[in-house]
Amino acid sequence: MTFVDTERLALCDRHSEVAAVNLRDVHKSFGTVEAVRGIDLTVPSGEVLAFLGPNGAGKTSTIDIILGLSQPTSGEVEVYGMTPRRAIVKGLVSAVMQTGGLLKDLTVKETVQYTSKLFAVSRPVGEVMERAGIARVADRLVGKCSGGEQQRLRFAMALLPDPELLLLDEPTQGMDVEGRRDFWQAIRDDAARGRTIVFATHYLEEADAYADRVVFISKGRIVADGTATEVKALASGRTIRATLPRAVEVLLRAIPGVDDVEIRGETILIHSGDTDAVARRLLNETAAHDLEITSRGLEDAFIALTSEDTDQPTDRKVAQ
Repeated sequence: MTFVDTERLALCDRHSEVAAVNLRDVHKSFGTVEAVRGIDLTVPSGEVLAFLGPNGAGKTSTIDIILGLSQPTSGEVEVYGMTPRRAIVKGLVSAVMQTGGLLKDLTVKETVQYTSKLFAVSRPVGEVMERAGIARVADRLVGKCSGGEQQRLRFAMALLPDPELLLLDEPTQGMDVEGRRDFWQAIRDDAARGRTIVFATHYLEEADAYADRVVFISKGRIVADGTATEVKALASGRTIRATLPRAVEVLLRAIPGVDDVEIRGETILIHSGDTDAVARRLLNETAAHDLEITSRGLEDAFIALTSEDTDQPTDRKVAQ
C-alpha cells in the first residue's frame, strides 16, 4: 500500500504561491548575548539564496530557527505557511549540516538505507546516492570516507524525502575543486526543477556563481540583500591596477579621490570613488602603465559591509 500525503501534494502544486521561508522581526538571545537581532527575510519558492557573514554573525542561529532546532526569543517564523516543525514532518524541508549525524562503523549505503526508513515516502536509495556522487563508495565505511565524501553522504540523506526546501550549512567544506563543481551542478539542476535552496558558505565565489540572491548578515542583522551584482554595487568605488616602478605610497595617497593604496612590488592597487580622474593623473603625471580599472568584487563588498558598525538598523535592501 502506498501512503500519499495529500496536504503536501496540494502544497507542492501551489509552491510558487507560498513563500518557502518567512521571518518577521526574529530575535534570538543566549543569556545576555543577542545572536539574532531583528531579521526580516522572505525567501520565495524556487530561489537559490546565499546567506553570508563572518563567524559569529548569526547565520547558523538563523538556520537553526528555520529548521525548528531552536525557538526564536521573539518574532514569527513560517516555512511554507506553517511552523518549521510541521513543515519538516511533512517532508518539505531537509538540511545538510557541517558536522555530526553519521555513524562511522556503517557503510555509506547502509547509512542511506537506514535513514530512508525514517520517512513515510522516500526517493530510491540508489538514485540519491548517484545524485550525490557517492555511488562509487557505497560499500566504504563512513569512518574511512574523506570529509568531502561525508558531506556528499549528508547531501544524499537530505535528498531522501525529496524536500521542497534544502538548507545547506557550509555544504562543500572538505571537498576538492572538482567535487565542489559537481556538487553545485547537482544543486543547480535541483533548483531548475523548482527546489528552494538556502546555503551558508565561506566560499564567496560559490555565492557569486550559484546564488540568485545574496544576503549579508553581521552582528545578527541583515546588512545587504540583493543579487550578487547589486550587493557588489553597495560597496562603492572601483579599483585601479597599474605598474609603477618605485611607487611612493604617500604621494599616491595625496592624489585627490584616492581612498586606499596597496603596493605589491611594481604593481599598485588604488581604490577610489572617482577612478577616471585618478587614472588620468596616473597616466599624465607618473610613469604608470598597463593600467586596468575593475569593479569591486563580492569579497570587497563582504569586507566593507560586514565590518561596518551595525549596532543600529541598516537599510541595505536592494529592490527586488
